[in-house]
Amino acid sequence: MKIRILSYLVALLLVLGLSVPVMAADVAHGKCVNFDEGKKLVTIDEYDRDFSKENKHGKPTGKQLTFNVADALIGITPVPGDVLRIAYTKKGNDLMAVRIMNLTKQDIMKR
Repeated sequence: MKIRILSYLVALLLVLGLSVPVMAADVAHGKCVNFDEGKKLVTIDEYDRDFSKENKHGKPTGKQLTFNVADALIGITPVPGDVLRIAYTKKGNDLMAVRIMNLTKQDIMKR
């Protein structure tokens, strides 16, 4: 009986351990350039991760990224100029947003 329970537990841990990398998403952040609700697209000017007091969200990289937000969980609706953090996955050449956080309109930097 103990061996049976132990084998189920090992199998469960193995399945969970192998599925974690599949569920991982990449993260991008930057200033919103355009949010098109009709086409379900958001475009950002990407920021790097060189945080400082002068650049609390990082410095602009000069690269624009466009994400499909059709299936994304969106917190506070973004407007151009807002700083966004976007969790996304790649599907072919498309960047599919999973979740969008509006850093400008949330108080996460004050904590």
